[in-house]
Amino acid sequence: MITTANLLSMIGNTPLLEVTHLDTGLCKLFLKLECNNPGGSIKDRVGLFMITQAEKEGKLKPGFTIIEATAGNTGIGLALVASQRGYPLILVIPDKMSQEKINHLRALGAKIVMTRSDVEKGHPEYYQDLAEKIARETPNSFYANQFNNPANPLAHEMTTAPEIWEQMGHKVDAVVCGVGSGGTLTGMSRFFSKVSPNTELVLADPQGSILADYVKKGTLGTAGSWFVEGIGEDFIPSITDLSRTKNAYSINDQESFSTCRELLAKEGVLAGSSTGTLLAAALRYCRESKTAKRVVTLVCDTGNKYLSKMYNNYWLMDHGLLPGNKYHDLRDLVTRTQETNSITSIHPDDTLLVAHSRMRIYEYSQLPVIEDNNVIGVIDEFDLLSAIHSGKGFEEKVRTVMAHNLVKIQSDKKASDIFNILEKGMVVLLFHKDAFFGMITRTDLLNYLRKNPKEKI
Repeated sequence: MITTANLLSMIGNTPLLEVTHLDTGLCKLFLKLECNNPGGSIKDRVGLFMITQAEKEGKLKPGFTIIEATAGNTGIGLALVASQRGYPLILVIPDKMSQEKINHLRALGAKIVMTRSDVEKGHPEYYQDLAEKIARETPNSFYANQFNNPANPLAHEMTTAPEIWEQMGHKVDAVVCGVGSGGTLTGMSRFFSKVSPNTELVLADPQGSILADYVKKGTLGTAGSWFVEGIGEDFIPSITDLSRTKNAYSINDQESFSTCRELLAKEGVLAGSSTGTLLAAALRYCRESKTAKRVVTLVCDTGNKYLSKMYNNYWLMDHGLLPGNKYHDLRDLVTRTQETNSITSIHPDDTLLVAHSRMRIYEYSQLPVIEDNNVIGVIDEFDLLSAIHSGKGFEEKVRTVMAHNLVKIQSDKKASDIFNILEKGMVVLLFHKDAFFGMITRTDLLNYLRKNPKEKI
């Protein structure tokens, strides 16, 4: 039996898996399973290299605080190493990152500073600018600065790329990478330029990022927005070397997420959102190839960090990323429907404790009260609070405190009718013909209006 007393020695040497159940055309496609690192992502390598190098150079000393701007995974890599070596850590994170990543970081002891994800470089709340400011104002601190730190690409030049080279038996025709900080692609490019100059570097980029257009056209456009985490940029980081990258694919969120879910269904690999972008680009590259090639891409991190987002059908539907039935009436507002048994409800004879627990588990502020398949009331957080405040206990029955301010509306009405009801504090029950279809909440209406900005209410 092989054992180790040093967790950090387990970073790297991740396995390589051949894709066998997806259409790869004439090519063979291999996945470097970086999700198998102790922190669950490729960024464990970067965290280890940046901290170790800073210690060697005297930039990081005992008692110093490490500060970084991160989309999550570099933060986890840094937190993993910092926790083992005794450094406090402050991380500045854009507010679009998954809650699983944030919970992971806090559990490792990192202090989290959340900032806006809708601003660009130069804005005081842009995550990199804010992290740099915090570093300047924090005595005895080390700003890891993955976007400008040469230890970042060095980690991949010295470990990731050589591992791939050996695992592939020195036969690699193309490597498909994304760019967040640019460390992975740059490190790969440097290594393969020495050992295999004919190996192609292919960029996989989220739609909305400026990098794919830069590779293809040599121009810098205006960045948009995207849900994929960890890759894509609105600028070119200083450590990013795109000189050997001649091919790029722009992949939208829907294709990224659906590809990731297909990877799980067909290959059994639970991968994160950036992997969907890389895999979709790699599959396009393979299918377009006129000759047989050996292609490698990365499973950048584990999908455990995205269970509440891209592996959650309702989150995808709420953001218009999973096509559902189109009824062209008010039913299009409802993602959790009675006919699919996806409505979380309560029975009138359940206790207030059950209602409270159910609200906490599913993060709902209100629940329909259903008896014999009929909605007879609704209970929300304030109903619970009022009941307990008035002296009733959690063992009280739901039927004694539930509200009856329900309004039934047919599916052929207009969105403006919904607003008028919600404005009065009433609860909307949507019916199609005689059948209860679902509840319409303020969130449902907001999601609908976001996806249909021309709708007038």
